[in-house]
Amino acid sequence: MDRPLTNRPDAGHSFADRSFSDPPSSDPLSLDPRPDRARETVKLALLSLLALVFFSAVSGLARVYQAQQESLGNRWFLRGMADLNARQFDSAVKQFRAALLYSRDNYTYQAYLARALIGDNRIGEAYAYLINLWERQPEDGMVNLELARIAAQKPDSRQALRYYHNAIYASWPGNEEKEQRHDARVELIEYLLSINAKAQAESELIALEANLGEEAPEQSQAGDLFVRTQDYERALAAYRASLKADRRNPAALAGAGLAAFELGRYPMAERYLQAAAAASPADARSADLLKTTEMVLQMDPFQRGISVAQRHQIVVRAFATAGERLKRCNARIGSVRTPAAPGSSLPGNSALANLADSWAKMKPRISEAGLRRDPDLVETAMELVFNIERQTSLTCGSPQGADLALLLIAKLHEGA
Repeated sequence: MDRPLTNRPDAGHSFADRSFSDPPSSDPLSLDPRPDRARETVKLALLSLLALVFFSAVSGLARVYQAQQESLGNRWFLRGMADLNARQFDSAVKQFRAALLYSRDNYTYQAYLARALIGDNRIGEAYAYLINLWERQPEDGMVNLELARIAAQKPDSRQALRYYHNAIYASWPGNEEKEQRHDARVELIEYLLSINAKAQAESELIALEANLGEEAPEQSQAGDLFVRTQDYERALAAYRASLKADRRNPAALAGAGLAAFELGRYPMAERYLQAAAAASPADARSADLLKTTEMVLQMDPFQRGISVAQRHQIVVRAFATAGERLKRCNARIGSVRTPAAPGSSLPGNSALANLADSWAKMKPRISEAGLRRDPDLVETAMELVFNIERQTSLTCGSPQGADLALLLIAKLHEGA
């Protein structure tokens, strides 16, 4: 017998009410996506972790490999440097090339390879490396200096000057900047002197001197360079600056003596040359200059502090010395009656003949007694002596000994 519907548990409730209020079904075939999403999240996390571990391992291996490459490259580079310093250029080239196998774009390795190639006289290969390096770092001092040296050898003075100036004002590593710039300018000056560009060399020297300290070697070096430009005034100043720091420096003493000699300051030259000869007895050049300086001081009749009798004795000896010089020169060139060639700047034999006639006519009057009777004859006789020494130096070459001293005295009193 059927029970009434009103007694069922769900009696009085609609279908819609049950669908939102009943507890979830426990049916295993239910389609809830949340467990699958969790599993996917775990899988992704594990994969990411594995990828990170793998990436770290690969990166570590790459770093180890890179470190090994750098170590091997550096080892070959150091070997190359040792060979380069020992001037074993061919071996150095091989070592630097081996270093570049492990670091192909290494700037330093390429720069020193270029230097080794230059030492091995493989200029074309060196230039190819250097110009590439210059394009990468045009302010590199060493690269500019090497390019300047190559240009100087070509020779290409315009490019050489460009690269030398770049090197002077370029950047140099660490505390080497001042020294390297100084050395680059000195090298430029040497180059300018080698191509006989003395005016430019002197300008560079003045700039060099402005940046010099009080160190004796640097000042002495500047003095040597000023001597080569024939700027004896600045040379003397540089040598004296050097001697302030080192009063017994033989090279500076000799240089100061030479500069004073060329300036005609013979008393000063004598002091410096005496000190130079004492400091360095083997210095033959200073010894010869000292002898000439002493003769100039002894044979100058117009020097102060000598008596009239001494002046007359000096004139008599100078007159005889000039006569002997004239005789030897005439014997060397042959007949004294041959005239000078048209357009020649040298005196002809007729000029020497006239000097010989003047000397012969004056000779009987040149004695101490004759000079006492005619004091004005001192200047007349010495004027003839000076003319003889000037003309014979043009015709027969530079004089030596007493004749050189008389020629220097003539220069000393020109225009007096």
